[in-house]
Amino acid sequence: MGFFDTATARTPRLGTWIKLATVESVDIMAGAGFDFVVIDLEHSPLDLSMTARMISAASAYGVDPLVRVPDHQGSTIGRILDAGARGILVPRVDSAADAERVVAATRFPPLGQRGAGGTSRAGRWGLTPRAEYVRTGNEDVVCIPQLESPAAIDAAADILAVAGVDAVFLGAGDLSLALGVGMNDPTVRSSLDRARTAAAAAGKPCGAACVDAASGHRAAALGHQFLIMGNDATMLARTAHTMTEAFRKQATA
Repeated sequence: MGFFDTATARTPRLGTWIKLATVESVDIMAGAGFDFVVIDLEHSPLDLSMTARMISAASAYGVDPLVRVPDHQGSTIGRILDAGARGILVPRVDSAADAERVVAATRFPPLGQRGAGGTSRAGRWGLTPRAEYVRTGNEDVVCIPQLESPAAIDAAADILAVAGVDAVFLGAGDLSLALGVGMNDPTVRSSLDRARTAAAAAGKPCGAACVDAASGHRAAALGHQFLIMGNDATMLARTAHTMTEAFRKQATA
């Protein structure tokens, strides 16, 4: 089954970011009922060794492990995919040329330039026949560029037209920074609308971040087929803050 096969705009697939350097975060999020996790190598101190353990834990629970890579380097992408990641999110994809380079790093020849590493977890440590390992890598790995700049929005249709781009993720936070406005500014909203329209025209899923159930429902209503809700670090921080504040307010009442 493909990653997006069960997703619709009405019932999008639901994931969360993993930022804390502990496998238990993946255990907890799997138990909470998320469909997938996104292990974040762009905005966290996680390394490849910890990422590999997290990928293994998510897979054991039947939760799809995606990884947000820190850059476009094929060497990094190849190691993450060999560790068994279901796919990657890629920041700062601003053009079709960027998308082509990223896709090439995720696909084996003749579709791309990924090197064969069949003795890795992705190849069941050498037990998967080479033809199956290559076929699975080319057909099942998900490549999701992030559109998070004015240039990316302008190039959205061209990026989505690149063979091997399976979906796009809209980065509203970085887009608003690049535009020099708040996230609720009409310029941001209209830019995101343009990207969603391009995704719908290309027949490819479009994802977004949300912070809670209410914002998730609003994002789903806009037609997103996958959502990334919250992250392990902020969930812990907010719960801890709420508990201490509630206790102190009651104690001084």
